[in-house]
Parts: sequence; C-alpha cells; structure tokens
Amino acid sequence: MDAQNASAIAVDALVKRYKAATAVDGISFRLAPGSITGLLGGNGAGKTTTIAMIMGLVTPTAGTVSVLGARMPDERYRVLHRMNFESPYVDMPMRLTVRQNLSVFAQLYAVPDIDGRIERLASDLDLTEFLDRPNGKLSAGQKTRVSLAKALINRPEVLLLDEPTASLDPDTADWVRGRLEQYRIRNNATVLLASHNMSEVERLCERVIIMKKGKIEDDDTPARLLARYGRANLEEVFLDVARGRQREVAR
Repeated sequence: MDAQNASAIAVDALVKRYKAATAVDGISFRLAPGSITGLLGGNGAGKTTTIAMIMGLVTPTAGTVSVLGARMPDERYRVLHRMNFESPYVDMPMRLTVRQNLSVFAQLYAVPDIDGRIERLASDLDLTEFLDRPNGKLSAGQKTRVSLAKALINRPEVLLLDEPTASLDPDTADWVRGRLEQYRIRNNATVLLASHNMSEVERLCERVIIMKKGKIEDDDTPARLLARYGRANLEEVFLDVARGRQREVAR
C-alpha cells in the first residue's frame, strides 16, 4: 500500500487562490489513521479553507487532497458517508426537535436502525431529557452536544472539528473533549481539530500544525514545539509564530 492510501488524510502541495488572494499556499501533510491533530492559526491563516478542501466543498487551485484514499472533490461520494464535520457555528433547523434533526441527518447518511442509533447517542452524550425539545429552545451547551451527536451519527472514520467547544463554560467544554477522546479511541477515528483554545489542543492533540498566511509555519508534537520555542505552553508558542518571533536555538 502506498503512503497516500495508508494515510487517512493526505494533503500535497495544496493551493487555493481567490482572484488576487491566496488563502492556502502550497501546504502538505499526512494524517495517520486513528490520530488526532490540531490545526492552529490566526484569522485568515487558511484553516477553514483547508478544511473545506478536505471535505470536498472547495476545489483546489493546485495540488491534491485525498481522504481514505479518495481524491477530493472528484471522488468525494466514495467516502462522504465515512466522514463528518462539527462546528458550533453551524446551526440545525430551530423548529425541529433534537430527535427530528438527528433523524434527518441519519437518513442522509443511510444509517441503519436510526432509532437505535439516536437512543445510543442520547445515552452517551446525555441528550435523553431534551430529545423531543425544539433545537431553538436549547442552551449553548445543549446545542453543542446535539451538534456532536450529529457529527457522530454515522460513526465516522474521519472527523473534522472547527472550534468544537467555543463559547462553552469550562466544565461543559471538558465534558465534550472527554467524549470526543473516547470516541476516537474506541473507533480508531482520525480527528483534525481547528481551535483557538490552546489548552484544548495541548490536552487532546498528538501533533500540531501551525498555519500563517496560508503556509505551514511549524508542524510537530506539542512537547517538541514547547522545547523548540522555549515556552511553557502552546499559547506562548502560537503568539511567537503569529508575531514572527524567532525560535529558540536547539541545544
């Protein structure tokens, strides 16, 4: 098996231009099956565009991206049922109940035994008490848990997350992170996490890719990044990269 097919996600010399603006500028990386990787960068760094190309929603100007061996976007229909996406910024229909929303997405993914799958997710993610409540009547924390249930409805092998715990209180955010980690380990799922929460990335991620102005500025484990920049936490590393500070000279 070649390296691309052995990778859950393979990005090679990926470029996306919008007229005169270059959103993604020749980035390359590969994610191993079952891994969890943080994708960091300030506003305009190219994270969202990269995720959109991985999902097959945006066609690259140059380069290639493949997911589970399928080239995106041309072959996306081979693998869309094996991947999913979660973001608190994408709302589900407000008038539908939680159960109705999850049922719609389950049907889109051709999930077998939809009622059973919803009940299992409701139990795992503590949704049972408001399954029949309209989505518009939920709190921010409840909506995040429902959004996570939607993202897991088809048991995805590849999960793309965009700020999954934004605007949550620390206790709820910690609860969501714990459920994500459990799912990844149980299902050997590959997770790409875009986040501005550095402590979240430091806790969850085995690897961190830092983008700036469409390029990859650094790519390593959290521990090696901390050592290389001589910093105590990833937030300080992130600020060094964002502000163009020099790395520590390795001894």
